[in-house]
Parts: sequence; structure tokens; C-alpha cells
Amino acid sequence: MSLFEMYLKLGFKHIIDIHGYDHIVFVLALCAGYNLSQFKKIFILITAFTIGHSITLALSTLNVVNVSSDIIEFLIPATICVTAIANIIPFKAKNNRVVYVLTLFFGLIHGLGFSNYLKQLLGRESNILTPLLAFNIGLELGQLLILAIYFALMFITVQLFRSKSDFWRIFVSGMAFGISIILMIEKAPAVF
Repeated sequence: MSLFEMYLKLGFKHIIDIHGYDHIVFVLALCAGYNLSQFKKIFILITAFTIGHSITLALSTLNVVNVSSDIIEFLIPATICVTAIANIIPFKAKNNRVVYVLTLFFGLIHGLGFSNYLKQLLGRESNILTPLLAFNIGLELGQLLILAIYFALMFITVQLFRSKSDFWRIFVSGMAFGISIILMIEKAPAVF
């Protein structure tokens, strides 16, 4: 197996790993505010998230940025909470640029959540560019898989069972909100 393939698989597994379900919940909450006809916006959001994730992974690996893991472990569910609230109380005229920049910022936070582990792995590599690129491509592919499953389920329930698409927005956002609150309560003692 090549170095590129190894890190590609690692990135893919990182995002779809059920033990790291906070990333899955964030991706689901992120797309819950949109329907399938808005796929271009969703793709831009997911890519903005990956870019943010990539930046902090690179900066952390190069020892440019170092943030306490306790703070990051609290901020990750906070990003989920904010995203869920924005979906439940949708803005009438969403400013796409603000949403994209906020998603990029949330990607920065999520990237720090995995940076220590990746830093240990990349510490053995002489060139970190290829592994980082492969990891982030794998991450993007994993997110696209999550979106494909999400929208397939949404399509089935909306088209076949005639449920309203708002059901998905409210259900997924409510689920994400509940999970994020539980995670923030669990992580708060280490931060405060």
C-alpha cells in the first residue's frame, strides 16, 4: 500500500468512524438545513469545512498552532449546537458567505480535534504534504458518502412516504442539538 493510499484510507475512516461520531453529527447537522436541489451549496459547505480542517491539521502538524485538547473537545460539540440551532431557527435570507466562512471556522476547530493523533503519525514522515493531501481527500470522500446516505434516506421518506422535508431538518437538527448538549456537559468540567 502506498503512503498516499494509507493516508487516504485514514482520512476516510476518520470521518465515518462511529467512535468519532461527533464529525458525522456535524456533517448531518450542516446539511440538514438544505434539500437535495441545493446540492451545490452543500458541496461548498462540506468543502469549506474540509479546507478549515486541513488548515489546522497542517498548522498543528508543523507546530504553528497548539490548543488545549480539552478546549477543542468542548468547542467541537459547540459547533454542532450552533449549526443545529441555525437550522431549527432558520434565517429567512441566509447570507451564503457568512455561512461558508462560519463553516470554514468550524472546520478549523474540528481539525484541531484530530491533529494530535495525526501529528504523531506524520512525525515519522519526511514530507507531510502528500499525507496531508491524501488524508483530506479521504475526509472529503467520507463526508460525501455520509451526504449520499443522508439524502438517499431523505429522498425515500419524502418521496415514497410523503413526509415533509421540514421533518428531516427538524429531526436531524434536534438530534444534533441534543447530542451536542450532552457532549458539552461531559466536556465542560475539563475546561471550566
